[in-house]
Amino acid sequence: MSVSVKVQPKARRAGVQGVHPSADGPRLKIAVNEAAEDGKANRATCLTLARALDVPPSAVTVMVGASNREKVLYVSGDPITLSARLAAL
Repeated sequence: MSVSVKVQPKARRAGVQGVHPSADGPRLKIAVNEAAEDGKANRATCLTLARALDVPPSAVTVMVGASNREKVLYVSGDPITLSARLAAL
C-alpha cells in the first residue's frame, strides 16, 4: 500500500500530525525531530509511520521523493488491515 506524506523535519514535537490538503490531494503529515540530511529524516519518517501503523520498521520504505518534503511511502502488509489503521490516524 502506498501512502502520500508531507514531512516536517526538525520539528519540536514528532509524530503523525493528521491529514493535510495539498495540490496532489490529501497527505498524511509526519513531523520528525531529525534534520533532512544524510537520509536521517527519511529513516525517522519511515519509523514514525511504522509505529503508527503497528508494523515492523522494515515494512516501510520511501518510494518517491527521497529528497523532497512530499513523499510516497510504501507499506508492506495486509491492505485491509493497513487501511483501517491508517483511517484511524
